[in-house]
Amino acid sequence: MLHTHLLFPSPHSHASPFLFPSRTNALRSRTFPATSIRGDSSSLRFRSHGCRIRNSAENDVVSETEHSKLPRFWEYNRTFRTPDDDIDTSKPKYYVLDMFPYPSGAGLHVGHPLGYTATDILARYKRMQGYNVLHPMRWDAFGLPAEQYAIETGTHPKLNTVRNINRFRTQTQWIFLQLFKRGLAYQAEVPVNWCPALGTVLAIEEVIDGVSEWGGHPVIRKPVRQWMLKIIAYADCLLEDLDDLDWPESVKEMQRNWIGRSEGAEMEFCILDSDVKERDKKIIVYTARPDTIFGATYLVMAPEHPLLSSLVSIAQSKHSVKSGKAFSGIIVNSSNTLAGLDINSLSSKEAALKVIEWAGKSGNGKRKVNYKLRDWLFARQRYWGEPIPVIFMDDNGETVPLCDTELPLTLPELNDFCPSGTGEPPLSKAVSWVKATDSLSGRPATRETNTMPQWAGSCWYYLRFMDPHNSKELVDKTKERYWSPVDVYVGGAEHAVLHLLYARFWHKVLYDIGVVSTKEPFQYVINQGIILGEVQYMACRDQDGNLISADSTGMLNDHKLEIIPVEKVMKSGDSFVLKEHPDIRLIARAHKMSTSSGNVVNPDDVVSEYGADSLRLYKMFMGPLRDSKKTWRLIVGSPLSDGTFKDRTVSVDEEPTIEQLRCHHKCIAKVTEEIEGTRFNTGISAMMEFLNWDKHPRSVIEAFALLLSPYAPHMAEELWSWLGHTKSLAYEPFPKANPAYLKDSTVVLPVQINGKTREEDAFVLASRDEKLSKYLHGQSVKKRIYVPGKILNIVLGRKNIKVGVQ
Repeated sequence: MLHTHLLFPSPHSHASPFLFPSRTNALRSRTFPATSIRGDSSSLRFRSHGCRIRNSAENDVVSETEHSKLPRFWEYNRTFRTPDDDIDTSKPKYYVLDMFPYPSGAGLHVGHPLGYTATDILARYKRMQGYNVLHPMRWDAFGLPAEQYAIETGTHPKLNTVRNINRFRTQTQWIFLQLFKRGLAYQAEVPVNWCPALGTVLAIEEVIDGVSEWGGHPVIRKPVRQWMLKIIAYADCLLEDLDDLDWPESVKEMQRNWIGRSEGAEMEFCILDSDVKERDKKIIVYTARPDTIFGATYLVMAPEHPLLSSLVSIAQSKHSVKSGKAFSGIIVNSSNTLAGLDINSLSSKEAALKVIEWAGKSGNGKRKVNYKLRDWLFARQRYWGEPIPVIFMDDNGETVPLCDTELPLTLPELNDFCPSGTGEPPLSKAVSWVKATDSLSGRPATRETNTMPQWAGSCWYYLRFMDPHNSKELVDKTKERYWSPVDVYVGGAEHAVLHLLYARFWHKVLYDIGVVSTKEPFQYVINQGIILGEVQYMACRDQDGNLISADSTGMLNDHKLEIIPVEKVMKSGDSFVLKEHPDIRLIARAHKMSTSSGNVVNPDDVVSEYGADSLRLYKMFMGPLRDSKKTWRLIVGSPLSDGTFKDRTVSVDEEPTIEQLRCHHKCIAKVTEEIEGTRFNTGISAMMEFLNWDKHPRSVIEAFALLLSPYAPHMAEELWSWLGHTKSLAYEPFPKANPAYLKDSTVVLPVQINGKTREEDAFVLASRDEKLSKYLHGQSVKKRIYVPGKILNIVLGRKNIKVGVQ
């Protein structure tokens, strides 16, 4: 598994296709014959009528198509490759990571480049600043999306997810065994979200409004014996260590709420028969407000509680009760002489402590710390996932972990991986694979047929990228100490309490057993926004098929919805209506772009039309896709009649003026500040303002190309060549702002003459200025009012002077 920049594909790595084609607007008219490519980093030259990559050693020139010349040049020279060994650890490191996309079959959409472009900009910027940069790119291989796509298309999941995963799978299974040996992985019968149609357990995040996220199938709750991971054992440290992380506060708060730590009491309540006699069984209830024990009117039991059926009548089961907010303040009417408990006149906090103390002494309960967090359900009834490396002995049912030498446990070749229909996992169909033998005792055994959830691999993959070819351990300790933790992790906020929490849990276990050196995996997390698909317009029809306005019904689910083409829709005030029937108001919705919603825009189509750099700039600025053409033409010039460009730029070999230098260094400072703050749109704005000149001195434009390169690497590389450079700018440092040019040596002040505003520098310059000298000539100055940095007010001797407005 090669760790690599996001920019190019290689035989051992996957790079997203939307980022590496170099089809900029300026070059769309040029075509070249496709041939093989050779070259090194010492010489790189592009001409107006061809792309040439010159190899200085062999002195040959090979033309290449515009679509692939730069990526293939970068790939051949491994320009952006992070070396596996011999890293100069005296240099600072920067590890930037993405939440990878699912290869769900239908490919990627234009929403994906939003985060990936941002991390690519950061990676290029830090590399130009002298950092060792690790920026890997892969994709999620296992999981429900990949398997369901395979079922729908009749193809094997492996064919849709082509990569060698055996080594990664070995290490994931090894981590599971460490959890199992430490009592952190166990089996229990628990209520789960079961989808009969998909034939598998679903995680909480995979169920939306009672149906499966994939396919919209009904989901029910039922008890199933499952593998669980004891994440609750790490609840306190997961909670406490959040304070040290540079994460969005909203994400940290979601994790705090998800963990939901509270202190209270576990109380025992007797069950009475109809003749008010105590039964031999008691109900144990946790409460975070033991001070309100005298005000308790009912207990709430889970539907799956084993005592529920014996306590509730059929009539009672049809009713539900609503719990108002508990009182907080001074306790009254709360004493029981027989029980020996009196909490009257105490504050809520004092009363709670006294009740807990009483419960412990009297045997009616005990102090308890409780969590909303529940142990992680770690089994899935699907084929496409890492097999769980345990066997069950046939003679006594004992659970036995596989030896490390037996890893990886690979999936059997299975042509029929559809749900069994019986609740048994698809792997149960592989009869010969299921039959096993214990390697130590030689006794017959049966393999586990559940597989791990897709979350498993993503809990530690960031570590593997630090040392991808290590066949002896998860990661070399020296490399792990250098690269850890991940400096920036970019992904969607929807993973705030699941993937991020699970990964933190695994990392802390690995920290406890000495595999990693940091307590936390991700120091800085950024949530990129989401891209909405095109607005979808829908009309409502009643049961008779008549169109009705969307505002005339409160329950749209009772009516048939019909998608209306956009050409039949018009805007009316704040609403959208039918053109032919303006009285019919429509429903207008824009859903998050996803393959399941069917509103995906393919990035390849955008790249083909506008170019990769245009797409990158658009995603970061959300401005017109064609704006990159402006940058190109301001530096290279307008195209000739045949669509080609002159072999020169419009830059001039002149020394920049003081004002240009100030503008130039202010732009450098602004772009640097905005990249550091991940405010890429304002960084682009600064570069756009910088280009509003009539003449462009070469030294300034060269620095501008370097500023542009993290955002639009293909265009910047082309501009660098047009400016006369034969080496790639990939090895150039990022420009630094000179503080001397960041301060203005003059201050422009508003100057008023008899109340009329004129813009000048100051009173000492007023008499020399043509615009003011005519007002001052021969006149006595009655009064001067000067506010430093704000205004110079001049009052002349003649009161009736008239000043023309310019």
